[in-house]
Amino acid sequence: MKRILYIISITVLIASFSGCGNSKKKNNKADESTTTAVIDSTEIVVSEEQFEQSGMQLGRLEDHSFSAIVKTTGMLDVPPQNKAIVSAFSGGYIKTTPLLIGDKVKKGQALLTIENPDFITMQQNYLETAEQLTYLKSEYERQKTLVAEKITSQKNFLKAESEYRKALALYNSSRKKLSMLNISPSATEKGIITSVVTIYAPISGSITKVNVTKGMYVSPANEIMEIIDADHIHLELNVFEKDVMKLRKEQQILFKIPEASKEIFKAKVHLVGTSIDEKSRTIKVHGHLDDRGTNNFFVGMFVEASIVTNVKSAKALPEESVVSVEGTNYVLVSGTNSKFSFKLTEVTIGKTYEGFIEILNTEEFGTDAEFLTKGAFNLISE
Repeated sequence: MKRILYIISITVLIASFSGCGNSKKKNNKADESTTTAVIDSTEIVVSEEQFEQSGMQLGRLEDHSFSAIVKTTGMLDVPPQNKAIVSAFSGGYIKTTPLLIGDKVKKGQALLTIENPDFITMQQNYLETAEQLTYLKSEYERQKTLVAEKITSQKNFLKAESEYRKALALYNSSRKKLSMLNISPSATEKGIITSVVTIYAPISGSITKVNVTKGMYVSPANEIMEIIDADHIHLELNVFEKDVMKLRKEQQILFKIPEASKEIFKAKVHLVGTSIDEKSRTIKVHGHLDDRGTNNFFVGMFVEASIVTNVKSAKALPEESVVSVEGTNYVLVSGTNSKFSFKLTEVTIGKTYEGFIEILNTEEFGTDAEFLTKGAFNLISE
């Protein structure tokens, strides 16, 4: 504090010497329009001109909400049902792949085609089984009639029944395989044989991965494409074990994407995990966005978030009102005789939130006390 008074006193002293060589008229003029602060041990005085030119402002203690928060990090993600990996039920060579990463698709839309001679063999076996089934069904019904009339033995009937049911199972399984490959069994029965099958989109969304090219062989284990429906994008946050007991459903989440924007977005806690990760000692928190609007969010974006666990109201001033000097916090309180005179006063501060700082020793100030809310740093400096 002594250092502050010393620096400002030197400034005043220099200003005084620089005016000694001037005429009395100039001295009078300088007195009227000086922009130098005058300070003694209890008060800082500025001119009206300095107050206005520096954009200084006065304000009073006001009630503001201060939130207790849990800071965390995470990423933007989608629920499992909004993400799909496209693969083939049977191996083959990629014949056509017209889509690119970023293309939007609708559920049931054709994505690509696969060609394999084995598809022809499967359809051939299906047709043979279907023809054989017709005969075996007829023989089974004949034997059933004969055994009822005691014309044939029970053994012949059971043999006919077994062969018919075996062929029926083979027919149904072959038909199901063709359906899974998107080959129409009805068209096959009409003699329409194809070596090419089409793979369709299982969900609507955007293509985020394409892992194949034309002519490439793929097996059922290969991931051909990935489709993500970002309409239900949400937050997946990792909260440390020490903060878990503070979390509740519907608590507000304030988050930002530091690599892309400084804007603060809002969400709410939807689900809190029920188990702690043994390695990181964190728990998963699932948050729903309040309003996605026109924001161009992408799955996988890193986010920094604050979960609001408690809100209280307290007397506060704008952050700019409080200046810290050598570990002590000060404000300038407007004098009773003039709004251009200020008393340097020490304050005790609490939380800082959304540009305001909590003042704890409010009982030391009157209800009508005014503070320099803008420009204090220029008068209280190191």
